[in-house]
Amino acid sequence: MIVPLQKDENFVDDFHSADKVTGAIHVWWLGQSGFLLKWNGHGMLIDPYLSDSLTRAHHGTAPPYNRVSERVVDPLQLSGVDLVVCTSLRPDRFDPETILPLRAANPALKLVVPAGRKPEALEALGSAAPPVVSVNAGTYTTASPFDFHGIDAATPKIRRDEYGNSKEIGYVIVFGPFTIYVSGETIWHTQLIKQIRRWPINLAILPINGEKKTGEPGDSLNGFEAAALAKAISTNIVMPAHFDLFDTGNVSTEEFVSSAERLGQRQRILQLGQRMTMGPVTDPASGKAPPSEAQPQSNEWGLGY
Repeated sequence: MIVPLQKDENFVDDFHSADKVTGAIHVWWLGQSGFLLKWNGHGMLIDPYLSDSLTRAHHGTAPPYNRVSERVVDPLQLSGVDLVVCTSLRPDRFDPETILPLRAANPALKLVVPAGRKPEALEALGSAAPPVVSVNAGTYTTASPFDFHGIDAATPKIRRDEYGNSKEIGYVIVFGPFTIYVSGETIWHTQLIKQIRRWPINLAILPINGEKKTGEPGDSLNGFEAAALAKAISTNIVMPAHFDLFDTGNVSTEEFVSSAERLGQRQRILQLGQRMTMGPVTDPASGKAPPSEAQPQSNEWGLGY
């Protein structure tokens, strides 16, 4: 069983104590496709799975979906979160047993989902559902200080409901001087690069679990494709997602790392519960903020660890 670098009270303490005044962004990995971000005191969760609901749902079936890593944090302990952002309604990305406790801990919480999944999301969450913000590919909406621009996701096809609303989606998220791209589950389709390159991407979060392409829903990028896509969209740094949670479909990061190195693409793999900070680099002697990762879109920002 993989033990998080930080979990429970230590993780929550790190989240709350992380600098919220210098304009830096803090990123923690929660396992699978789950990430927690903090910027200027605003917390945002992306595709969080912080329960054992999928394991219980598959008990006695094949495949079993048993955990290979411990849960990073109880969602009831995690206050200070403004938004939960889901790229689809797959159970490891949209988990009512994670979202509803988060709503209890964060009464002002909002949920961002693909527009074509909003009715299902509301039905699954029931009367305790947080307010839902929906996004379509090719459109954008604003929630808290974040702008969400919808990017088509193909798994392996781009799927829409009868009204043309997106069922799966990636997001380009713009806030302050930052722009990040979260692809969700997707393959490399013909419009993907054109849609993303409208923005200078500082951080991309891409899946690496698509070793086998079945032609059925769930197809995704593999390690080489994720590294190549990151290079093609000129992102400053890329993080892999969708691994080290279940014993079913768990992939190695080796192909991703070796491909990124060959392409000269900067990448970062976090341990469970680990934090990375990106943003303005301050003088460490000033004691005002920890050193941070590179952000080359601004000449005023540099690299530190």
